Amino acid sequence: MEIFQIAGLALTATLIIVLVRQARGGDTALIISLVVGATIFLLLLDRIGTVVKVLADLSERAGINQFYLNTILKIIGIAYVAEFGSQVCRDAGENAIASKVELAAKVLIMVLAIPIIVAILESIIRLLP
Repeated sequence: MEIFQIAGLALTATLIIVLVRQARGGDTALIISLVVGATIFLLLLDRIGTVVKVLADLSERAGINQFYLNTILKIIGIAYVAEFGSQVCRDAGENAIASKVELAAKVLIMVLAIPIIVAILESIIRLLP
């Protein structure tokens, strides 16, 4: 199973990072952490693509407007990228920047969600007598 590979990679990297941090300092350890994080993300790209394809097929069969699915997928993507980016900032000891990344993601998500919120409210208004 892939999770065993990912967990093994993460544990091995953590051990190496701890040893490198003690011997050489934080810069090299941070670079190793970034590389491992990116590697884990790349290992999951095929799975993410499969999920997106299944959701697209289901929404097409259900007659759901692709605009809404694409918007939801963009929102999910923003959330994942922001989480990754803010964790990298925190790993580097930059909590203030991490918080700004999270704030930016929240604003972008809200902006993207506006058309969906409007569509839901319009549907509710049509249902009300």
